[in-house]
Amino acid sequence: MTRLAIVTAGPATSIQDGGRYGTQRYGLPPSGAMDRISLAVANCLVDNSIDNAAVEVGPLGAVFVARDGAARIALSGAVRNAEIAGNPLPLNQTAVLAEGETLKLGPARSGSFSYLAIAGGIHGEPIFGSLSVNARAGIGSPYPRPLREGDVIDTGTASLIPHEWQLDVPDAAKGPIRVVMGPQADEFGNSCDVFLNAEWVVSATSDRMGYRLEGPKIPHGKGHNIVSDGTVNGSIQVPGSGQPIVLMLDRGTTGGYPKIATVISADLGRFAQMQAGSKFRFKAIAVDEAQSEARKLAAFLGSLKSCMRATGSSNLNIDELGIANVAGVAVNAMDTLTWQTQRAGDERDGLGST
Repeated sequence: MTRLAIVTAGPATSIQDGGRYGTQRYGLPPSGAMDRISLAVANCLVDNSIDNAAVEVGPLGAVFVARDGAARIALSGAVRNAEIAGNPLPLNQTAVLAEGETLKLGPARSGSFSYLAIAGGIHGEPIFGSLSVNARAGIGSPYPRPLREGDVIDTGTASLIPHEWQLDVPDAAKGPIRVVMGPQADEFGNSCDVFLNAEWVVSATSDRMGYRLEGPKIPHGKGHNIVSDGTVNGSIQVPGSGQPIVLMLDRGTTGGYPKIATVISADLGRFAQMQAGSKFRFKAIAVDEAQSEARKLAAFLGSLKSCMRATGSSNLNIDELGIANVAGVAVNAMDTLTWQTQRAGDERDGLGST
């Protein structure tokens, strides 16, 4: 069993999977990955179930070290500098993090969340069927909070494979974030036009519970308080300030502000990847179109395996291969696990031989 040690991690770095379901009746939201597609891509590459737990890395980056074995990893989601032992780690491609090597992830340059999946998965005790962290509720596994320096995650150990894999992921759709109006849109009257015609900005105060939006004030036709009722991922509440809040994965399961619209499930991950300060607009669509988009998303996630292709890249280090004692031993030069048992500098420093 390999262990992934956290050297540094931003405050929005945590363990997330496909979410926990069947608990909203008890007031416990689903939580889970903010960007379901990126989670699925990373997991698919390392041959995990697409909803398996991964490390969700927020905007500020993180640093990890492999202990007690090597890990096969894949990174998907936000664009950021990523490197293993100083060598670039491409997005949407598998690589081996050898024992003792460091994985460094810089701040997000485009998007907000990245997903680090490890072959064999993350080991933990599921809580209501999920490892997902909900910091406000104090639940999740192996840590019921965001990751921080000194934490150690037990994971699967990399197995020998003839080559690495990559997956060509289409660019995220452009254009407005699509919504279905309601369920309390009738309480806003002409204010719905303000909502749909305005340019909105994602506030820096946004988090996994909700994205606050900055823009024109949306007047309430019947006041800003309603009898609390259920919410869903993507519900857009309008509190007394008139500034909308898009409810995200750690939302409350009920709310007492009227909901003018709901972000469709097919666009929620794209919306979640917007950085603070991003500008965008909403577009209203019909329920049947939203359902069609949901079916398209499900079909896309189901097709990921067929989109994978082998790559010749395997973190090959020519200097290490040159000093490795491979005479008389059958090795695959493109698979470092068959010969790369220590760092080149260790032998030169007299720390052992391969």
